[in-house]
Formats: sequence, structure tokens, C-alpha cells
Amino acid sequence: MEMTWIAIAASLAMGLAAACFFVFAVKRGWFKDIEDAKYQVFWSDRKDSKDSTREAVDGSQSEKK
Repeated sequence: MEMTWIAIAASLAMGLAAACFFVFAVKRGWFKDIEDAKYQVFWSDRKDSKDSTREAVDGSQSEKK
């Protein structure tokens, strides 16, 4: 029974820590523009695909120039 109370106390402490971190992040403005990260990843992937070799319509690989 003692281990149960320790586990409950530990889970409450971790939940409180996560809630405090969330409030801290919101106050610091870390969630102002979360879409920006998505577009940075999307456009970097698009740029990488232009530079790599592409597959032709018939399935053969074209050579990188």
C-alpha cells in the first residue's frame, strides 16, 4: 500500500510540473506562431526534393546534373 501512495504522489508531482511548464511556455510566447515550424519543415522538404535525383515517368532514375 505504501508503494501506491508513492506512485500517486510521483504522478501528481509530474503532472504539476508539466502544467507549470505549459504555463511558463505560454507566458514566454512559445506558442504564438506554431504554424511557422510546420512551414519551415514543409518548405525545407520541398527544396531537398528538387535537389535530389528524380524518378522519370517510366520509372527510370534521371541523373543529377
